[in-house]
Amino acid sequence: MKKGIILDLDGVICDTAYFHYLAWKQLAEEYNYELTHSDNEALKGVSRADSLRYILEKANVSIDASKFEADLVRKNDWYLKLVDTMSEESVLPGVREFFQRCAIKRIPLALGSASKNARLVLQKVGLLHTFHGIVDAGTVTNGKPHPETFLEAAKLINIKPENCIVFEDSSSGVQAAKSANMYTVGVGIPQDLPMADEYVTNLGEYDFASFEMQIA
Repeated sequence: MKKGIILDLDGVICDTAYFHYLAWKQLAEEYNYELTHSDNEALKGVSRADSLRYILEKANVSIDASKFEADLVRKNDWYLKLVDTMSEESVLPGVREFFQRCAIKRIPLALGSASKNARLVLQKVGLLHTFHGIVDAGTVTNGKPHPETFLEAAKLINIKPENCIVFEDSSSGVQAAKSANMYTVGVGIPQDLPMADEYVTNLGEYDFASFEMQIA
């Protein structure tokens, strides 16, 4: 049975999730709102527009459409300045070893990211060539927790959804993968990802010996 792997980007392959946090924190402070750990977890895997709506609701602030769009651009500009500092050394522990083992086993790989800058980040860290298919925020109509991102990624690598394993660090991403009928490996703290099927701290901990067992 042919199987494939789909990975989120931010917080799974590199720590750009922290860059998003810093940029959103800066914007939230302009509305006199202090972004908390719970807020940061809630924003992981969520689209840029929905993230801004979340912050505005928390801050109890209303803005017009032009200001809304301007804030999205400013947040992204701050984020890209941080991305510009990235290099091949910016990947998280165990990532390169994980991809080496996938290559040896000839496992089809796809990226399923909520970021509009996914290709840029992958290019910065030298991993753009690693993926057989890439789905990002510019590819889909419905962002996570909707399953579209992962369903489209499965199509790109020609693998049935039920034969895909998804690696995610966000609750919205895990929910999207489960809705797509995919086995899910939570990357991070189990209590932050209660719906995941199993957990690893980083990709290097993944047990490839059980790869065949993880999809019935």
